Amino acid sequence: MFSKVFPKIHPEGYKFIVISVIITIILYSLSNFLGLVGLVLSIWVYYFFRDPERIIIEDDNYLVSPADGEVIKVEEIDGPKELGLENKRFNKISIFMNIFDCHVNRTPCAGQIEEILYKPGKFLNASFDKASEDNERNYYKIKDKHGNDIIIVQIAGLIARRIVCETNKNQELKQGDRIGMIRFGSRADVYYENYDSLVKVGQKAVSGETLLAKK
Repeated sequence: MFSKVFPKIHPEGYKFIVISVIITIILYSLSNFLGLVGLVLSIWVYYFFRDPERIIIEDDNYLVSPADGEVIKVEEIDGPKELGLENKRFNKISIFMNIFDCHVNRTPCAGQIEEILYKPGKFLNASFDKASEDNERNYYKIKDKHGNDIIIVQIAGLIARRIVCETNKNQELKQGDRIGMIRFGSRADVYYENYDSLVKVGQKAVSGETLLAKK
């Protein structure tokens, strides 16, 4: 019960929590109302950086969601040209994270990271199609236990200003392992082959728990 009310915080959040508390104290010294506004802000910052434990299925025949948020796209598309996969067809699921969603990202499958590629860019609304090409983003190419290419793309959004990567090339991952986070509103795309999609547009996804696709 305690962990649900006060979930674990991602290390990226500590300095922001301290800053928000200091601002709250300053605002409270000016007026009670401003202090209350600062308190609400501090609580929001705390919960934005929450990093709750998740129950992982640990089944190589499924892909789990890499992010909390709303499924905004399920489609068949060419692979990312940034990874040299533009001539290969993939299924893709896009998940939009608003400022109230948990922003810690997880791997959809067990496997080895074959490539990590960071691309600087703009900070457009992450729900826009062109965000996949124009925004700041980070690519993870993972070879799953079946030998399939699974691609996760972290895309910074309108408010997001930093993508945090917590993994390395050639690292072995278990399904649902944390791979990083995006600060303040963003999107995660998953490209996959040889799996059937299980979700629909508009569905709410939970990182590490929602089943996105089945072998």
